[in-house]
Amino acid sequence: MPDSHEKTRRSYGLQTAGTKGVAGTKRYAMIIDLRKCIGCRSCMVACKAEFGIPLGVWRTWVKEGDKGRYPNTKRIFMPRLCNHCDYPVCVRNCPTQATFKHKDGFVLQRYNRCIGCRTCMVACPYNARHLIPAKRTDGNLPTMVVDKCTFCIHRVKKGIVPSCVQACVGGARIFGDMNDPNSEVAKLASKETLTVLKPELGTSPSVSYIGGDWELMDEPHSYTNRSTGLKEEFNDFKRNHKGDAFGDIIEGGDSTMKQVGQNMNGFLHTIPHKAKNVFDAFVNFLFK
Repeated sequence: MPDSHEKTRRSYGLQTAGTKGVAGTKRYAMIIDLRKCIGCRSCMVACKAEFGIPLGVWRTWVKEGDKGRYPNTKRIFMPRLCNHCDYPVCVRNCPTQATFKHKDGFVLQRYNRCIGCRTCMVACPYNARHLIPAKRTDGNLPTMVVDKCTFCIHRVKKGIVPSCVQACVGGARIFGDMNDPNSEVAKLASKETLTVLKPELGTSPSVSYIGGDWELMDEPHSYTNRSTGLKEEFNDFKRNHKGDAFGDIIEGGDSTMKQVGQNMNGFLHTIPHKAKNVFDAFVNFLFK
């Protein structure tokens, strides 16, 4: 019979089960006070600088939306990042155990195990993952692997807050151990009404919001109501990163099937040992 550790491995992919509210454990979390966010994007710049993130992809980003009718209008902002879920779907779906859950609540990546299959990207309900392009300014940094926010674990372990928290000019981001009743996040959680993204999924996110706007939080609504400029910005990036570097489809104008073929061709070239298996499975699907 498998021991309890083996059961945990099967349930969560790797390492720990949920630690939120468990005495004697840490559970690092972030609260974002949307009443204080001014949309300056200092968090995005700080994150880019901290990790040398390539152009066109982000570990953290800021969504925006306009509310009301002229002249009574306002612009609202919604910072986004990996939710470091207590029950992460990405960990359960990673076929190589490249994605794992740290005992202190961080959801992290092992780049040396990642094959770039993007299963975790598809599994993540928060669109918080991206594939690093093949070309980077610093040749020593990883390429063609999935990347995401790490809650700046390298800083947290030294007692320093994540770079986005430090750079937030409005003090909208608050970070700490939610299991420590004396921490700022725990005290804030005890007196404010917090909302999380997609609570119905049961992932128990560790990123929560004060003053959340559900219309902006709703992914289909936000996607449909993007500005033309934002849509074209993403399309330009997709056109400039062919094949496996970005598997998304360019919206409008280009042949969808042609793009699918190009993406598949790029994927097979980057992972040669997978090509035969993919081809055999495709033939089996069509003719057997």
